[in-house]
Amino acid sequence: MSYSDQKKYFEFLKRHEKKFDKEELKSYIMLKKRHRDDEYLDKLSLDKLKSLYEKYHQSTERKNFDHFFKNTNKD
Repeated sequence: MSYSDQKKYFEFLKRHEKKFDKEELKSYIMLKKRHRDDEYLDKLSLDKLKSLYEKYHQSTERKNFDHFFKNTNKD
């Protein structure tokens, strides 16, 4: 994983810090300190970060509303 991907995870999780429980917050703070020191995370730490991301990232299905905007006028 590149540093930029790691940065994206932290930027997303920063907005959800208030939702973390005690253990999640503790591990997140530890990971964040390592990130600030410009360290690449090892595999276990990266897995923790990904699990936090997946837990709080709600993938929303994008619906297609084109059928509401079809032009039905026949001139």
